[in-house]
Amino acid sequence: MKLNRMERLVVNNPLRAMAQQLEALYFKSKAPLASDAQVLEIGCGRGAGAQIIRNKFQPNALHLMDLDIQMIQQAYHFFQNGKSKTVSLHVGDAAYLAFQKDCMDAVFEYGILHHVPDWQRAVSEIARVIKPGGWFIFEELYPGLYQNVVTRRLLDHPVHNRFHSPDFKAELHKSSLFIKDFKEHREIGILGVARKA
Repeated sequence: MKLNRMERLVVNNPLRAMAQQLEALYFKSKAPLASDAQVLEIGCGRGAGAQIIRNKFQPNALHLMDLDIQMIQQAYHFFQNGKSKTVSLHVGDAAYLAFQKDCMDAVFEYGILHHVPDWQRAVSEIARVIKPGGWFIFEELYPGLYQNVVTRRLLDHPVHNRFHSPDFKAELHKSSLFIKDFKEHREIGILGVARKA
C-alpha cells in the first residue's frame, strides 16, 4: 500500500532520519555484515534510510525497492541521479520480491510491513531472499499507533489482518527467521534483528 501525502511528510523528515541514525547504531551492534554484503531495503522511500545503511554498514551492493515509483524517483536523485555504482533501484511489492532465493546477506525494513495487506507473504518473501545465516533487520509498528482515533483519519493503512508482537514473532519463526535481539514498546512497535537458519 502506497503512503498518502500526510505519511510521506511524517516519514521523510529530518527527525525521522535522526531516529534511523540511532537505530542503525543498534542494528550494527547486533547484526554485523561483511564488506562484500548484498543488502536489500524494502520500502526505501526517498533514500534517507538507505544512505544511513550505506554509511554505517558499507555493503558491496545496496538494492532499494519501493512500491511507489515517485519514491524511487526521489531516491534516484538522492543517490546522485542514479550514478552510484553500489546502489540499484527497483519498483516492487514486498509480497512479491523480484530477487533470487538466498541472494541477500541482509534485508532492512523501516516500518513497511504494517503497510502490506498480506504481510505474512512479505515475511516469507524476505526469508526466501536472505542467505542462510543472513539478517532480517526491522523496525515495525503496531496498530495502536497507526489505527487510533487520530491517525486513522490522517494515514492510510490496511485495516484487516494486522499484527502485534506474538503474531509478528510467530511469523518470523515460521519463516526460519529467528530473533536474536529486539526492543519493544507494546503500544508502539518492535525494533530488532533476526537471523535466517
